Amino acid sequence: MSGISLRNIRKSYPGGPQVLHGISLDIEPGEFIVIVGPSGCGKSTLLRLIAGLEACEEGDIIIGGKRANDLAPQDRDIAMIFQNYALYPHMSVRENIAFGLELRGMKKAERHARAEAVAKTLQLEAYLDRKPGALSGGQRQRVAMGRAMARSSSTFLMDEPLSNLDNALRVAMRTEIKELHRQLGATIIYVTHDQTEALSLADRIAVLKDGHLLQFDTPSAIYDRPANRFVAGFLGTPPMNFLAGDQLPDMPGAAGNIVGLRPEALRASFTREAGASLPAKIVLSEMVGADMILHCETPAGRVTAMAPRRDFTAGQEQVWLGYDAAQALFFEAGTGARI
Repeated sequence: MSGISLRNIRKSYPGGPQVLHGISLDIEPGEFIVIVGPSGCGKSTLLRLIAGLEACEEGDIIIGGKRANDLAPQDRDIAMIFQNYALYPHMSVRENIAFGLELRGMKKAERHARAEAVAKTLQLEAYLDRKPGALSGGQRQRVAMGRAMARSSSTFLMDEPLSNLDNALRVAMRTEIKELHRQLGATIIYVTHDQTEALSLADRIAVLKDGHLLQFDTPSAIYDRPANRFVAGFLGTPPMNFLAGDQLPDMPGAAGNIVGLRPEALRASFTREAGASLPAKIVLSEMVGADMILHCETPAGRVTAMAPRRDFTAGQEQVWLGYDAAQALFFEAGTGARI
């Protein structure tokens, strides 16, 4: 297994703005790292730099303790899985998985044996003689993963590999990828814009915005202690509420700041009770299983809260919201930094 260190990585393209602004990360061998951020933040560019598909203009890429900036992609011991499966339509599943081994000069019997072993791990044995056109989207994605796994690389780079799948398949494939990481013990760097994937898969998450690294920490630390308002709002479903602190006079430290409260930190009551001090009008409700997501207007601003579905009556508009000040986060109104 190889650890990866990025030191002050900068990248721009001719005639365009700078894409990456001094990114530094230390990734331990065997870690599952997710790079997350909105479209255009530089996450896929960073992955391509690690793979050697592009060159950085400044900084060092260190793989397994050795500087890799000048190494060709094939010399970095890295396998890459793209959003586009890039399978050869005229080849069988067995041939697709084994293709990279053929390029390396491995004998036919040996590479087919390796392909069959990988297919067993991915539960693709029944499809080894099929062409990609006869497979489902999830099966094609597993074949693409199998082609990377067959190389026995120490590091896997995955660039939004699940974005072409429907929601049910994405959930199933997330479980498979997590299980594969446990089996292989390899280092995985996974790029996505989907914050649910980031929170469910990662050992640590790197949050990027406009080419800047905003936070690099465990999922729980980022969820509970986001570095700034952007990170707090980007990770979490439904997203965090941001309220004008001056409208919450009973909350110490709120005045002059922005108050962040997760929807689950708000207690919704349909009858006024002690501690339910913020009146709200429901403008939209969504059922999510046993709970309701309530989108409300309040004196402090627009708020999203959760309530048990059994307590909710269709057509109800008035609700009172209680909150625990200990669960609130405070952000500077100007910079957005967490206080």
